[in-house]
Amino acid sequence: MQRRLLVLLVPVLMLLSPVPGGSATVERPMHTYSIVARDSVTGAFGVAVQSHWFSVGARVAWAEAGVGAVATQSFTEVSYGPLGLDLMRAGKTAPQALAALLAADPQREVRQVAMVDAQGNVAAHTGKNCIAAFGDHPGAQYSVQANLMLKDTVWDAMATAYETTKGDLAERLLAALEAAQREGGDIRGRQSAAIVIVPGETAGRPWAERTMDLRVEDSTEPLVELRRLIGVHRAYERMNAGDDLMAVGDMPGAMKAYGDAARLLPDNPEIRYWAAITMITSGQEKEGIAYLKDVFAADPNWVEVTRRLVPAGLLPDDPALMQRILAVAPKEFLYDAR
Repeated sequence: MQRRLLVLLVPVLMLLSPVPGGSATVERPMHTYSIVARDSVTGAFGVAVQSHWFSVGARVAWAEAGVGAVATQSFTEVSYGPLGLDLMRAGKTAPQALAALLAADPQREVRQVAMVDAQGNVAAHTGKNCIAAFGDHPGAQYSVQANLMLKDTVWDAMATAYETTKGDLAERLLAALEAAQREGGDIRGRQSAAIVIVPGETAGRPWAERTMDLRVEDSTEPLVELRRLIGVHRAYERMNAGDDLMAVGDMPGAMKAYGDAARLLPDNPEIRYWAAITMITSGQEKEGIAYLKDVFAADPNWVEVTRRLVPAGLLPDDPALMQRILAVAPKEFLYDAR
């Protein structure tokens, strides 16, 4: 079965790549720096990347829960991503999968690719015709790689940052990118960045198994924006955790989670709003209405949103309840827009 899959996949890459003696058509030049990694504690896989190229994450970063992660860059052959994951899902190690794909690619010397599999095996390839400065640094269950860098110290700085940074996988991946930028990064500058994290095990629903999937498509400071987005993501994760705790009756745990979310994202009233609605519909009316008071004061549109939840079935059709909710809204906002 696995040999048959390998036989079927390799010709696909040959069709996508230029053939010797034919007209050479090189893929998009995703000159960049990236990291692929498997978290040794959780088993999660991650890819993070930055480049002076629009929407770098759409082509470079690939990951699948329970399978592994791939970064394909330089003069990019995108198919290394999905085909590498296919081969690793079929039981090939990262080195075996990468070797098979390179063997079928006549343009392999302009490619830069790294993979990590479910056992933590790592494989990296940097073609000799990548644009300097280029290099890679495979480590324990991770690999960093870069090309068209200002200096040849970038990938080692990334490795050091990943190995020494405390925190979860997202924090360590981002630290590696930030270390690359401090070393000078891409000689052309910076434009886009992305991070993808998936679980170490799959539940058979790959379309729903992305722990984090964030992209900055075009920015003068993509890593600054990516760090901001990760913070927003963490806030919404805590809000979702609050909903889960509320569903099992853990009110103290839910309130802590909602409070954490609000502190992580204090300027976003929507987090407090939906937390309040969850409390009200879960029998914690007093606590929920107290949350709504601040939300209504910040933006009067939430008063009208609350009215509209009744016909949508998200609040009970209970005039007395609605009266108690609207009692905490500023009086000038109690218009009837129906």
